[in-house]
Amino acid sequence: MAERTTTVQILAFDDMEVLDFAGPYEVFNVAGELSDPPAFEVHTVGATASPVGRGGFRVVPDFGMDDCPVADILVIPGGAGTRRIMSDQRILTWTRERAVDADLVLTVCTGALVAGAAGLLDGLDATTHHGAFGELEAIAPRTRVVRGVRFVRSSDRIYTSAGVSAGIDLALDVVAGIGGDALRGAVEAEMEWMWPDS
Repeated sequence: MAERTTTVQILAFDDMEVLDFAGPYEVFNVAGELSDPPAFEVHTVGATASPVGRGGFRVVPDFGMDDCPVADILVIPGGAGTRRIMSDQRILTWTRERAVDADLVLTVCTGALVAGAAGLLDGLDATTHHGAFGELEAIAPRTRVVRGVRFVRSSDRIYTSAGVSAGIDLALDVVAGIGGDALRGAVEAEMEWMWPDS
């Protein structure tokens, strides 16, 4: 069981993939609800005042990039919008600065492109959505792209996951590492994750 509350921030931006954002949010939020004291507390950080994800999914951020406190875990989702933000120097600078302060940085899907563009994956193993392996190799040529896995522990502080639903598996692994296997099991049961065939 976690001895303190771990704060999680999830970056929200236009054209992010909904499950990349909502999957880890659900895992960490449920883990917080099922533990006493709460093992996790989740907040959203908007790259804009009202980010709109894929399909019109709207997020009302808890914080903007300029007023958010430091968090223990930073989550960078993926989606089509990463192709814009990976060349946005404001976002890359913020990501680098937050990565210094955070205990863990998690990327989901093409969120790895943002981390790669920020220089966080240089010399490390990393993965991303199967359709973006070449893009990651191009944006971060010193990164060794790993194929065919759900997630990679790229370093002691950085994890990268494959596409979309793989972010749930990564978040569950982090819950187990911080809060223990029993908490992970309770979250999986609550979410009915990987329900067995009947």
